[in-house]
Amino acid sequence: MTPYNCGVPPRTIALIAGASGSGKSRLARLSGLPCLRLDDFYRDGTTPGLPEGSQGTIDWDDIATWDAAAAADALARLSRDGTALVPTYDIGANAVVGSHLVTADAPAVVAEGIFATDILAACHASQVPAIAIWLDRGRWVTWWRRLNRDIREHRKPLRVLWRRGHALRRAEPALRQSAIAAGFTPMSMRQARTALEAQKSAL
Repeated sequence: MTPYNCGVPPRTIALIAGASGSGKSRLARLSGLPCLRLDDFYRDGTTPGLPEGSQGTIDWDDIATWDAAAAADALARLSRDGTALVPTYDIGANAVVGSHLVTADAPAVVAEGIFATDILAACHASQVPAIAIWLDRGRWVTWWRRLNRDIREHRKPLRVLWRRGHALRRAEPALRQSAIAAGFTPMSMRQARTALEAQKSAL
């Protein structure tokens, strides 16, 4: 592994997982810490071989639609070097529309997204220090928040949002158990904010 720059200790990666609509992006903003949107590592909708759901459309909840290797590399760079050039993904367009630089000018970096649970093992393998939080919210709360957000942002046609939203609501208990098994700690929004606040003075 490449040595850390100028003797600076590695930055901690705070992985924020939770159901779609649970408030992960809001928590990241409130933390005041640099943030990496893991959703920016989705693959373009034109990528051959993407998995399909029961309706014949791309199943964007399948991890095969996401570039886990690129996300893990970006997290390692942020922890080690403090900067990473990452893609900018437009969910409505199902495509990468550019790139942007994430700069970690703090002791920790927040990384949030629905696939956060699948990147913790890669952090451990790369010796990237990480804390793992599952943002706990009620299933109907996340369903309502998700539906309003996705309609507001024109993410997908309404019939797709409605069908996908209820499928995600039914899947939430299993996702939560899987996250806990992977090493994530369930926290309320208040508990998660307290845990992230503690990271600001970790160095």
